[in-house]
Amino acid sequence: MIEMLSKIWNTTLITTKSGFFISVEGIMLVLVSMLGGYLLSRLTEFFLARRLANSKIQPDVIHIIKRVSFYLILVLVALTILSVLGIPITAFAFATGAIAIGVGFGAQNIINNFISGWILIAERPIRINDFIEIDGNMGTVSEVGARSTLIHRTDGVHMLVPNSTLLETTVINWTLLDRNIRTSLRIGVAYGSNPMQVVELMKEAVSGVAEVLDTPPPEYVFEDFGDSALIFDVYFWSHVMGAKTLRSIRSDIRFRISEIFAANDVVIAFPQMDIHLHTQEKN
Repeated sequence: MIEMLSKIWNTTLITTKSGFFISVEGIMLVLVSMLGGYLLSRLTEFFLARRLANSKIQPDVIHIIKRVSFYLILVLVALTILSVLGIPITAFAFATGAIAIGVGFGAQNIINNFISGWILIAERPIRINDFIEIDGNMGTVSEVGARSTLIHRTDGVHMLVPNSTLLETTVINWTLLDRNIRTSLRIGVAYGSNPMQVVELMKEAVSGVAEVLDTPPPEYVFEDFGDSALIFDVYFWSHVMGAKTLRSIRSDIRFRISEIFAANDVVIAFPQMDIHLHTQEKN
């Protein structure tokens, strides 16, 4: 039994014209060494991330350093193993060509997503902790992987998006350059209200919300004479993460407007209709 295993272990699989041969022993040593190199790369990536986490480096930059260091160490380990075992890289020329043909026909999407991932990492149009919107889904980028990007949606669901989709589809990045976002709020008051007083009360309500930025200052517009109300709009800027925070800010402003308007006898309008009945008296 031992002799048979020894014979299999030393069996030559490939012999080149130059006299170089590849045996089962050599392949197993390469596989074991590659596994060790992979584990070493992962450990290096892990400890590097922990060390950089306490620094002032942005999370997306740390992610780039992790990915580059992982693949760099993996390549160096592979080259070192081949050099120690005396295996020339040219020995894999045939296998590499066969793999390339197979990849070309059967793994186009995988390679496309892999290359797209490196483009995203290099150009950084989408970074970790960015708030983005794609195909009606809104969420925060948690990780830019080699094949796909992990997005934590506002409803708590984690969504995996292929990297190529992020490059080929229109993506709205709410926080690409900064986190300043403009939004608006509309309110209607009853006819007979003093427009100047309404604007002043709106200013008081908006200025009392800390999340509203002073620069650029809020803009107040008397928008229209509506069917049942005088329509006013306020446009303001906030330093926020996305739509969820904006909804909370608009809610706080509405609470304050409702309170301040009630204290100053300004009626918030509601749809209403006056009906006039004309009757004809009979003789």
